[in-house]
Amino acid sequence: MSELIRVPDIGGGEGEVIELMVKVGDRIEADQSLLTLESDKASMEIPAPKAGVVKSLKVKLGDTLKEGDELLELDVAGEPRQHRPRGH
Repeated sequence: MSELIRVPDIGGGEGEVIELMVKVGDRIEADQSLLTLESDKASMEIPAPKAGVVKSLKVKLGDTLKEGDELLELDVAGEPRQHRPRGH
């Protein structure tokens, strides 16, 4: 299942993409840094909200982003299945 990942609340401003830390095909973990945004006040790393595989990037270096802008498309694996032993 694919899911669009967007810029989270970054304090109401906007920032420029100065570093991309993932590429298409990368398997990422929840809370792994995806990219770095630099604003007038600070630079911040944007973390992944969940684990999955990067299907496509919606941004490139130099783009200016604000809260809600699309970052990437993530192929989210289904919830892990519980192993249930068979009854005898």
